Amino acid sequence: MRGRWTIAIAFPLALALTGARASEPKVAIFDFEMVDTSLEGAANGPRADEAARLARLAQELRQRLAQSRRVDVVDIAAVAAQARASNLQNCGGCDVRFAHELGAKYSVTGWVQKVSNLILNVNIVMRDADTGQMIWGKSVDVRGNTDESWSRALDYLVRNYLLAPGQGAF
Repeated sequence: MRGRWTIAIAFPLALALTGARASEPKVAIFDFEMVDTSLEGAANGPRADEAARLARLAQELRQRLAQSRRVDVVDIAAVAAQARASNLQNCGGCDVRFAHELGAKYSVTGWVQKVSNLILNVNIVMRDADTGQMIWGKSVDVRGNTDESWSRALDYLVRNYLLAPGQGAF
């Protein structure tokens, strides 16, 4: 008898929790891209440490937004190869198309522009997956090309803009 009560209580609770999560907007967060306009980039090409930082930025952004419980971060695996093969900032809205395919309401893209090894900026843009309209976009300048400076830039964007109480995008 006790087992039936456990099921009778657990099942509606699970449904309620699933329903609450389903009401959050679905967001497709794509991998960050590099726009290297530096002389170093022109001479030496892509750097492995910067590629690793780009991957960490995207993963951390997904994790932070998922932990906020304000959005439902969708898995982009089904379109990840196509997204990586595209320049999401200059593809005529392919990020929106990919997000729509994934059932997301919003597309979030990001890129790091490297002017020099000292001057960089981290950019994030959110667009409506139905209309393609930009909903939100912010940029923060970075001094220094280190793991710490990139991480601090993302933290600043998330804390002060994306998830800021009363004024954030979510």
